Amino acid sequence: MRKGKVGESGWYPGIGGGKGRIAWVEERERGRISGGVWVEGAGRCETQEECARDETGYDMEIKGAVALVTGGASGLGGASASLLAARGAKVVIADIRPDTGEVKAKELGESGLFVQTDMTDPVQVQHAVDVASELGPLRIVLNAAGTGSASRTVNRRGEPHSADMFDFVVNVNLRGTFYGLTLGAAAIAKTDPLGEDGARGVVINTASVAAFDGQIGQLAYSATKGAVVAMALPAARDLAVLGIRVNTIAPGTFDTPLMSLMPQAKKDELALNIPFPKRLGHAEEYAMLVESIVGNPYINGECIRLDGAIRMPPK
Repeated sequence: MRKGKVGESGWYPGIGGGKGRIAWVEERERGRISGGVWVEGAGRCETQEECARDETGYDMEIKGAVALVTGGASGLGGASASLLAARGAKVVIADIRPDTGEVKAKELGESGLFVQTDMTDPVQVQHAVDVASELGPLRIVLNAAGTGSASRTVNRRGEPHSADMFDFVVNVNLRGTFYGLTLGAAAIAKTDPLGEDGARGVVINTASVAAFDGQIGQLAYSATKGAVVAMALPAARDLAVLGIRVNTIAPGTFDTPLMSLMPQAKKDELALNIPFPKRLGHAEEYAMLVESIVGNPYINGECIRLDGAIRMPPK
């Protein structure tokens, strides 16, 4: 092992902080690179692009890939669409709202395209997948479309939970995610495998902490989000042979457009239950986790809570 020369710069395969590290060598007296080290003979890459493939042979880059983001017009999906586009992906926004969807697509410029999509209709979801596939290799599917509900199992008038409401929430949150997962994965499976792992892509579903800490009035919502959590592992095992990973994010209380309708006093009250940081989550923080999941080839079949360590109270 030798020290890096002061002032030397270039892209190197790193070996110290974990196999396959890529780091930019800047002026570092001791040659430390983002927590790792490099050794003589490791080999120098002339450009950043040449070092995109790490030592494990994994070569799935956000840049140049196509991403389908359901519910991508705003909120968690919207922030993720913006980040993926900023990282060089072509992003297809599948959302039921044409007003906000068109605005988001224009915001992304040449990297964004809006396709009006009702996630409860598999024909419309398939159309969105087809549009995405025509733009290039579809390697990222983020299912962020969803809806909420509030109804007790038996209300104070002694009336049972509405079956129609339950079916509506199931159709949007569960069936919609199922369509995005299955139809999206079928399209990803048609792309060329990358690197020694033979990776083709990743599907990320959105659940909620309500899957684990369902509150009063969240019977339908918690049921659907629990089912979304449960789909990750069998789907990951099903799709392993195709080189497709499946993961789920379970966000806590986030400051989304829906939350913006709530009085600030109520939002402050919600934040009191969050250990740290003692505030609502930012949609950009959800997007950061999406980026991490896409970039880490060993995260598979997992549900990750993103909630500031909150455990929701009964109400």
